[in-house]
Amino acid sequence: MIKLNFRPAALAAAALAALLALSGCGGSSASSSPSADNPYGLIESGTIRVASLGDSKPYTFTDASGNFTGFDVELFKDVAHRAGVDNVVFTGQDFSGLLAAVANGQFDVGVAAIGITDKRKETVDFSDGYLAGYLTVITTKNSGINDADGLNGKRLGVVQGTLQEAYAVKNFTSAQLVRFPDNNTAISAVNSGSVDAHFLDYEAAKEYQEQFGLVSAADIPSFDAPAGFAIAKDKPAFKEALNKGLAEAMEDGTWKKLYEKWFPGSPMPEQYLPKAEQTSSPAPTASK
Repeated sequence: MIKLNFRPAALAAAALAALLALSGCGGSSASSSPSADNPYGLIESGTIRVASLGDSKPYTFTDASGNFTGFDVELFKDVAHRAGVDNVVFTGQDFSGLLAAVANGQFDVGVAAIGITDKRKETVDFSDGYLAGYLTVITTKNSGINDADGLNGKRLGVVQGTLQEAYAVKNFTSAQLVRFPDNNTAISAVNSGSVDAHFLDYEAAKEYQEQFGLVSAADIPSFDAPAGFAIAKDKPAFKEALNKGLAEAMEDGTWKKLYEKWFPGSPMPEQYLPKAEQTSSPAPTASK
């Protein structure tokens, strides 16, 4: 399902990262330190190695050929180009370990509609936000779950490490939470009846509803953790370049064009539109 896009140079970098992680040195190798020919302190100069998800449509996912695509993928590639880097390598990870992999230097950045929270800031730094949104409970048509109250006593799937998990722990205290490594595994559990419902982001939920005939039992607004690109804490030049690229992509209409492509018919969060098109307080979309 998830294609690991390693080339020989990438294998060497990955091996080095693994060795450093085992020795407790994380990503402190000389290759990750800023220099004249590597101003962003990338693992490999001229290449951005991205930790992502292969099953989070329409944000980040692998297509029939095993290539990564989606809103976040196209947006990040555009931002990376503006920062002067066109070689961007995406690799699939379980979400629960994605931020740690960025923090310890296995990857340059995490891109997967990752919600910015104070807790996550303890592990990594973030770019400016570029997305925000709704959370959805999906279930089968005959489950008897018609709203959030219907989760009492039910088995509710969540992807470990996501905002949905944190929200469910806090707000669905009468539900039995069942943790999964990714959405596909959780949806399979819903379809097989081993869990009663799954809690995920709104846009991804729409795709699974169409694919498997599932239904939404509740759409819950959650606008307090906009998505950002996750980067290691010691990369100020990299962060500045990503923020500059994001601002340019929003102001020249690139962000809007990609949003209309990947979220057709969804409400448009105005804070990411060109300033001339911003007319009122926005109603954002979704993050993990």
